[in-house]
Amino acid sequence: MKKFSFAALAAISAVMMLACGNGTPKASLKSDIDTVSYAIGMAQTQGLKDYLVGRLGVDTAYMDAFIKGLNEGANAGDDKKRAAYFAGIQIGQQISNQMVKGINHELFGEDSTKTISLKNFMAGFVAGTIGKGGLMTVDSAAQMAQDMMRAIKAKNLEKEFGPNKEAGEKYLADNAKKEGVKVLPSGVQYKVLKEGTGALPKDTSLVKVHYEGKTIDGKVFDSSYSRNQPADFRANQVIKGWTDALVHMPAGSVWEVYIPQELAYGERQQGADIKPFSMLIFKIELLEVDGKK
Repeated sequence: MKKFSFAALAAISAVMMLACGNGTPKASLKSDIDTVSYAIGMAQTQGLKDYLVGRLGVDTAYMDAFIKGLNEGANAGDDKKRAAYFAGIQIGQQISNQMVKGINHELFGEDSTKTISLKNFMAGFVAGTIGKGGLMTVDSAAQMAQDMMRAIKAKNLEKEFGPNKEAGEKYLADNAKKEGVKVLPSGVQYKVLKEGTGALPKDTSLVKVHYEGKTIDGKVFDSSYSRNQPADFRANQVIKGWTDALVHMPAGSVWEVYIPQELAYGERQQGADIKPFSMLIFKIELLEVDGKK
């Protein structure tokens, strides 16, 4: 889950040297202090209008309303109650203009008809802010949000990319019946192209491999052979289907490996060629295990 930060509104706080009133204050430059005050105030507005429009969503047709609020904030002085209120207004606007929109896009993509519940979002936000009355701890909420957002995203993606999942399942069901194809307990399938007699990797072993990956329609999306450069990594630093195959392969082996989508990238898209819920096929040549052939 993405984290949405509460940016300190530095540009706004920097112009808090404006004078009182709800309209545009009139300058009176009778001394050096008057002049430097005016110059500092104006200098600090550099980029402010773009910030207001781009980050805060302020419509420039209502700049008079902004100036009114700006003056009220600037003249709050040490009034802690008013300062807290203005801080709430600022963060509330960030929730409205940035957070909720960002979360909706992460969950529902381009479907603008769907949205999270602002009422429940705010209930959780307020409980977490004041530190009491919450239905869960902040840490457990973060974990739950991450897990549930992933599940919701997967459900929505499955509506669009469900055919990929079905095609992969059919491919694997048919492939399992073919001569020479073996099935590991995880569901990974493989066919031995060359028997190896070397060391068997552990999941923490450093392996050197040549490989070629393709989708079930035969499109190659990655190949160390084409780069003429084997890959080095630990067996547990790749997708689960790869790890499961590697720990069953003696060094010197060449296998064709068929990986179910849930042991590949699942609901995640990888580049332009690997769509969500795609099962993958790899030719894997295990060259070395922990530096030994």
